[in-house]
Amino acid sequence: MTRHFIVFVLSLIFIYGLIEAWPLLSGPSLFIASPRQDAPYPNGIVSVRGQAARAAQLSLNGAPLLHDPEGNFSSTLTFPRGGSILTFVAADRFGRTVTATRSIFVP
Repeated sequence: MTRHFIVFVLSLIFIYGLIEAWPLLSGPSLFIASPRQDAPYPNGIVSVRGQAARAAQLSLNGAPLLHDPEGNFSSTLTFPRGGSILTFVAADRFGRTVTATRSIFVP
């Protein structure tokens, strides 16, 4: 009886440890709310919004992009006529990265 109880408690501790460690094990995630893929922007002004979870660093086309402690970010950018590719990169403190790209068009 005591042996089963000890195994049960150790199993609970192990499962709790996995649940708490999951964000560290899974790495960063990146959600881009705006701009949409292949969206036209007639005036060339693009609102960039999204969320980067578990990210220590965030960049847009190689330039740092500021985000709040919850990972939300937003910025307004101006683009010249033609097509542009936006590359978002989120990196966690262990060096793992996730990348998202968006293509936009300014007529």
